[in-house]
Amino acid sequence: MGNEIRQDVLAERVYEDIKAMVMDHGIAPGARVGIDALARRLDVSATPVREALARLESDGLVVKRPNAGYRATDLLDPDGLRDLFEMRLLLEPKAASLAAENADGADLQRLRDIVERMRSHPETGESYAVYHRFALLDQEFHDTLAASAGRPLLADAVNRLHSHLHLFRLTSAPGAAGTTIEEHERILDAVARRNPEQAAEAMTTHLRSSRVRHRTGTPRQDEKQGRARP
Repeated sequence: MGNEIRQDVLAERVYEDIKAMVMDHGIAPGARVGIDALARRLDVSATPVREALARLESDGLVVKRPNAGYRATDLLDPDGLRDLFEMRLLLEPKAASLAAENADGADLQRLRDIVERMRSHPETGESYAVYHRFALLDQEFHDTLAASAGRPLLADAVNRLHSHLHLFRLTSAPGAAGTTIEEHERILDAVARRNPEQAAEAMTTHLRSSRVRHRTGTPRQDEKQGRARP
């Protein structure tokens, strides 16, 4: 049992280490990802590296090419960001509205707990190591809210859209944590008061603000790649 736990801890550490390299462009977009080189760099065997890359492929952060190994995915462009948020604006206000009708007490408590945990991890900034805990809680809030809507297909669609945000490798905008928490609280308040219209409106406002915050991150990513924005 103890050995299994140690292996799980090692696998998680290797996954997070490689993910941080991809997110922070330690592994450049489109670059080959060598299993043996990563194993040497992290001082581990090839097995946890392979397991990590399989998880990262599921995340959409690396792709496996036939007979050519893995490479980091390319960045999506601003048009892709626009399309993604347009889809979120179609789906998530509806999910919030349905959550106001269908969420039970356990759902509401889970959402409150997530917001409280976000307060414990308010760090935002340039490095994935700094902002990833807050970003994960942000995604968990949206996914939990969608799950409480009582529409499994809708919840699955919302979850898949969130996974695509990784493809932008965006930094967390400085000072965004407090605003994000306040916006989540307004959504949660409307859901708890069983007000579908206000829940949808609060979610729409939040997504539009989030889209602007994500746009502020894209110039820094372009600079990291040595490209000027048009």
